[in-house]
Amino acid sequence: MGLLSQILLPFQGQRLIEWFNDLTELWHDTAPIKPSDTSSPQGLTQWVHYKNFVVWHLEERVRKGDLSPEKVLEIQRSIDIHNLKRLEAMEQIDIWIENVLVSAGIRPGKEVEVNSETIGSIVDRLSILTLKIFHLNERTNADNTTNEEKQEIILRKNILLEQRTDVAAALDRLLLEYRQAKKRHCVYRQFKIYNDPNFHWEDYLHPAKE
Repeated sequence: MGLLSQILLPFQGQRLIEWFNDLTELWHDTAPIKPSDTSSPQGLTQWVHYKNFVVWHLEERVRKGDLSPEKVLEIQRSIDIHNLKRLEAMEQIDIWIENVLVSAGIRPGKEVEVNSETIGSIVDRLSILTLKIFHLNERTNADNTTNEEKQEIILRKNILLEQRTDVAAALDRLLLEYRQAKKRHCVYRQFKIYNDPNFHWEDYLHPAKE
């Protein structure tokens, strides 16, 4: 059990918060960096955060309102691709967790409850919360932010900080429950069907008139 806890340590809540904080600060000074290895826990979590970071700033670009419709469409398609890859990374995290648990001989029966969120989805939430908190801090320190706006921002940031702490604690609790076989881990495909060329959603939403 002790060895398994060490293997799962990269997914410990506070470690992830610190990791995402470090990446966010670094990438705002330089540029977002893709992980060199997406098969390791650190590489997978960096991959999720990389995609969230890129999507965040692409959406900021669109919100400025100074782009042509063609450019907005181009960016939106890019956002869709990044989100699809982010979901794949979340799924790979869950597959990695599954392999570790099975290798450790932890195979709870069907009667054991499945958690409503997987490790991959919780990692994603921590990533997004970290980005929100970082940008609220940026806004607080901006020269054109009024005192009234600062008070509102601080209020929101404190709520997000509390939420992030709670989510990190929930992650740690879930990992412990997996190790103790009190929860059953299950890998679900992260389908994003509107990006799947097999579905032809444009034809479904806007059928050709006969």
